[in-house]
Amino acid sequence: MSTLALAVRDSSTMLRRNLLHARRYPSLTLNLLLTPVMLLLLFVYIFGDVMSTGIGGTDRSDYIAYIVPGILMMTIGSTVIGTAVSVATDMNEGIIARFRTMAIHRGSVLIGHVLGSVLQCVMSVLLVGAVALAIGFRSTHATALDWIAAFGLLTLFALALTWIAVGMGLASPNAEAAANSAQPLILLPLISSAFIPADTMPGWFQPIAEYQPFTPAIETLRGLLLGTETGHNGWLALAWCLGLTALGYLWSAATFNSDPK
Repeated sequence: MSTLALAVRDSSTMLRRNLLHARRYPSLTLNLLLTPVMLLLLFVYIFGDVMSTGIGGTDRSDYIAYIVPGILMMTIGSTVIGTAVSVATDMNEGIIARFRTMAIHRGSVLIGHVLGSVLQCVMSVLLVGAVALAIGFRSTHATALDWIAAFGLLTLFALALTWIAVGMGLASPNAEAAANSAQPLILLPLISSAFIPADTMPGWFQPIAEYQPFTPAIETLRGLLLGTETGHNGWLALAWCLGLTALGYLWSAATFNSDPK
């Protein structure tokens, strides 16, 4: 069997393993999904009318359209925290050491985690998107090509954050530390343009909102789904995704190969 065929076979096995774990223990994923869903409902039904006025809208439906792209990106950041916890758990329970004694492709362990995480992110986004549709979100400007591009952006962003989460899990001494180190992945959307436009923030705070990965990704998703102007955000979002993917992959590979366990 060729090296490529071996890698594909073993990665598929590891992917099934991680999906079975997610299916048997869904509480972690559901708990992580609770944050974006609760924030969506809170900001729409409690602050929706006021926030709509703040962004120049006329009623709550305008704010629903504004907030949903940000919530979808936050969902990805929330979901990959579970990946960091899962990787740290594997590293500390000895299963990785057992895998290293077996005749399997070395990289398949990480690839299985990454593919499983991206699939979970996609399913989480679909679930939160269904909640958004149920409360009134509509995308009347998006064409079929826009929807495909939006799905591609969400998937690429999920891949980028997943590799970062894998690196965090490998570098953490235990699952609790992994969960704590991955918290910025859900906190960064809170200080992005997810809830209010970046240009309405205090002047000293605007660079924090603008020069981070979530804001250009959110603005690009808004442009695709709502027909708003994206400007240079599309290229910035792509650059962030590719840069974070490369950084996360190199970090994860170096940490995994040097780990003595």
